[in-house]
Amino acid sequence: MSGMKKFALEEAVGHILGHDLTRIVPGEIKGPQFRKGHVIQKEDIPMLLSMGKEHIYVWEKQADMYHEEEAAEILFGLCAGPTVDRKGPVEGKIEIFTRHEGLLRLDTDSITRINALGDLLIVTRHNNSAVRAGEKIAAVKAVPLVIAKARLEKACAIAEANGVSPLLGVLPYKLQNACVITTGSEVAKGLIEDRFTPVVVKKLAAFNIGLKRHIVTGDGVEEVGRAIGEAHREKPGLILCTGGMSVDPDDNTPGAIKKSGAEIITYGAPVVPGAMFLLGYFDDGTPIAGLPGCVMYQGTTIFDLVLPRIAAGMRLTREDFAGFGIGGLCLGCPECRYPVCPFGR
Repeated sequence: MSGMKKFALEEAVGHILGHDLTRIVPGEIKGPQFRKGHVIQKEDIPMLLSMGKEHIYVWEKQADMYHEEEAAEILFGLCAGPTVDRKGPVEGKIEIFTRHEGLLRLDTDSITRINALGDLLIVTRHNNSAVRAGEKIAAVKAVPLVIAKARLEKACAIAEANGVSPLLGVLPYKLQNACVITTGSEVAKGLIEDRFTPVVVKKLAAFNIGLKRHIVTGDGVEEVGRAIGEAHREKPGLILCTGGMSVDPDDNTPGAIKKSGAEIITYGAPVVPGAMFLLGYFDDGTPIAGLPGCVMYQGTTIFDLVLPRIAAGMRLTREDFAGFGIGGLCLGCPECRYPVCPFGR
């Protein structure tokens, strides 16, 4: 093995170990018994033999090669910005943790191309995942104990060519408040209880978004339109309209949003539940969304996929919504475990 010199166990005494040696006892321990840099002692021999080690590799530095931990440090440098913490390297692997909550953003193209080089690993959570402070978001590792410097140079060139540095980061949530417009004459007249708004307020609170104002209005296009104008004058970070989002003739929320002057990005999304979702933006950048009824009674919907991105200040496009179709089918599990599931992935 290039960069390493092999010794019989008895002859290795006094030499410096070139890599971590892992000990595995099922159900008890799995981890490095001897660390890189350890000077091998005679009393280490029984333990090494019990670990199946009859020969030991000692690291010998070569000008054109990197040790696995040096390679991991370079990969970490490509991936890590100033708002992450780390653990390791341990056994040639560095784990990356976020210091703050927000939306995980990846340069997926560069990461995929670097992984395709072989012998270099960048492993992450899904792009656009909502993450909390202290959570693990990625790990980097070189597969062999030693790797050619030329391979790492190619990885650095890929990252530099795409111009995205670092390759991953966490966008903090920016939105502070929202206005919620409840549409429906039956609610406005007090005939039924508004069960929609409490659900929405709870989802907003998960991203530290407060309720700036709640407006209840009837169903007509003019009525809903006036409520939207009133909400927009409050200058909230987000406007949400609940109810009246189907294609029924008396469901007027989409028409009112269109007449409000907002640019409609999508009315209809390839996600189930949530196909009748609407998103638009006013000229000042304020997003406005029409929430279909499923948001009220389904545990996870299109709203759960979109809200973290809006909260982080992303402006979504038609292409973003087109991409939701792959993985946009909720399986309706008896116990919802989102986001620990394939929905929206």
